[in-house]
Amino acid sequence: MGIIAWILIGLLAGIIAKLLLPGKDPGGIIVTMLIGIAGGLLGGWLGKIIFGVDSIDGFFDLSTWIAAIVGSLILLILYRLLTRGRHHRS
Repeated sequence: MGIIAWILIGLLAGIIAKLLLPGKDPGGIIVTMLIGIAGGLLGGWLGKIIFGVDSIDGFFDLSTWIAAIVGSLILLILYRLLTRGRHHRS
């Protein structure tokens, strides 16, 4: 897949992860996209390690989207845990 496809999958996977885990998050669309791209890579790596499958096959493959969304969910949870103490309430 090309870089444009990775960015698009990352953006959409990050948005889906935020929809599945509602709440206030620091960062905007750029952070969402970066979490999604990194989540896609993490999901693909975990799929290969845990299940022994190549889960990043192509843009329209369900396994690609599942891997990207699961990886994004994991990273979004970690991001929230790491940034939770940094928020100041007014």
